Amino acid sequence: MSHPQFPPRVVVVTGASSGIGQAIALEFAHRGCSVIVHGRRNLHGLAATAKLCRSPLAIAADLSQSSSLYSLANAAFSRFGYVDVWIHAAGADVLTGTAKSWSFEKKLQTLWDIDVRAMSLLSRCVAARQIQQSSPHSTLPSMIHIGWDQAEAGMEGDSGQYFCAVKAAVAAFSKSLAKSFAPKLRVNCIQPGWVQTQWGQSTSPEWNQRAENESLLAKWGSPQDIAKLAAAISLGDGEFINGQSIAINGGWHGGPPIVRSQVSSDPIPPP
Repeated sequence: MSHPQFPPRVVVVTGASSGIGQAIALEFAHRGCSVIVHGRRNLHGLAATAKLCRSPLAIAADLSQSSSLYSLANAAFSRFGYVDVWIHAAGADVLTGTAKSWSFEKKLQTLWDIDVRAMSLLSRCVAARQIQQSSPHSTLPSMIHIGWDQAEAGMEGDSGQYFCAVKAAVAAFSKSLAKSFAPKLRVNCIQPGWVQTQWGQSTSPEWNQRAENESLLAKWGSPQDIAKLAAAISLGDGEFINGQSIAINGGWHGGPPIVRSQVSSDPIPPP
């Protein structure tokens, strides 16, 4: 926890309007950090997160636009002059609402634009500033990306194809960025397994059974599980953790193949 007489640790969380991003923002705020939150379309959720975190700054920005993502970085660094922790939790939702009916090509393009292209450009911009900043804290600045635990192994179906391709790229970029900016910045990728975000709360019994079967702990994970690890890595307990992809899934069992006819073509919850 930050002592009132000392400058706060400053944390930026993109995609903080709901789900994993919101849980991460709340966890850092609970630990005494000043949390700058970002969202895109869900302005109600963004406002709610900002209120719960007592955030000094909430930023709405469309990361598919290069000018917007650089403006986000400028605004975040301008608020305090430094950013100790940057969490890239923003990701395109192609599973709910009207996006659910999009073509494979449109879903893949949207995911690539937000989860890979925008994240990569923003990460490079932020990392270059973090290694040059003057922070009042002695811990190395930290950056965390959000991947997916099954990206490397692969998964059947349309959603397996585009999510595996995209999230494998996220993990590869994260490791490369860690090597590029060491030893002045730590960069890690958290890879959630079956996490019960909004999508997971309305799944079919078949998909619920699959999620439970594929974890050695026989249950869904929660957004808070991801948030606690992100904070532990970044706030001094994990200073020797760098360039890693860390799966949070209760231990991956794999489980028997699911019968394709039992499920929709979109089985993967977004961050």
